Amino acid sequence: MSRKVLVIGEIKDASLRNVTFEAIAAAQKISNDGEIVGLIIGDKDLNESGNTMIQYGADRVITIVNEQLKTYTSEGFAQAVMEVIEEENPEAIIMGHTAIGKDLTPKLASKLESGLISDVTDIEVTGDNVVFTRPIYSGKAFEKKIISDGVIFATIRPNNITPLDKNENRTGEVSSKDVTIKDLRTVIKDIIRKTSEGVDLSEAKVIIAGGRGVKSKEGFDPLNELAKVLGGAVGASRGACDADYCDYSLQIGQTGKVVTPDLYIACGISGAIQHLAGMSNSKVIVAINKDPEANIFNVADYGIVGDLFEVVPKLTEEIKQLKVNA
Repeated sequence: MSRKVLVIGEIKDASLRNVTFEAIAAAQKISNDGEIVGLIIGDKDLNESGNTMIQYGADRVITIVNEQLKTYTSEGFAQAVMEVIEEENPEAIIMGHTAIGKDLTPKLASKLESGLISDVTDIEVTGDNVVFTRPIYSGKAFEKKIISDGVIFATIRPNNITPLDKNENRTGEVSSKDVTIKDLRTVIKDIIRKTSEGVDLSEAKVIIAGGRGVKSKEGFDPLNELAKVLGGAVGASRGACDADYCDYSLQIGQTGKVVTPDLYIACGISGAIQHLAGMSNSKVIVAINKDPEANIFNVADYGIVGDLFEVVPKLTEEIKQLKVNA
């Protein structure tokens, strides 16, 4: 059974987020040789981003450019997306499980009177059924779900579904659609960003995370240096954020960001269950802690018992040396 799948892309800092390409790969599985239609929204020309979505597997892309959609609001974006859904009538809708995705998709599902499978980590197609896997109980277990009737609607957790290879020779139609945004109750006047520069934490392949063991704001300096060498991002436990060692935008855990990088290095983190809920599904976990009984070692693939202020700089220098000799 072939399906038309609508992929809602997401743009951050004028570039498509990587999870958009992962969503296209998910859509290809679901479509079963049906049509994959991309959708991107903003206030400036989006043709280049539209062509990029096509190079990653979309068959055609719809762009919506509107001054009222310069910054995200659930009301404005929901109105724009609903116009496309009503016009295209897709059998499935896919979006990244990001901050925007988590806010927008429930609103759309409510308007469509459909179900929503959120935070999907794997997709299997068996016959006419699409089986979605998602974590439950803070990642302690997984459930499999099938939508047997109505629109298939799901959000994809970043770093879990491999994007299709980019094909720069692939072509498709990029068309613009005009929409009228009415009765907005929320207007964003200004955005103050506290997030650190560099790699997006939720999409990072490598994360260096610090806990109370970093002892101070300055204690994050060696972690930042290691992250720079590895091309990764810096995160933190809630304990480090509560102690004002770093901003809450870096928090990983049950009440922070959920991440699944290829490599997670936990520095001075004890391993409270709330923190493990946000990172335990990382592909490789390395723990650095002075306490050999720390709970973090129970989930770590590799453990180093030692002072992070001695271990991390040595690790950084070793990696630098390996890069020089490579």
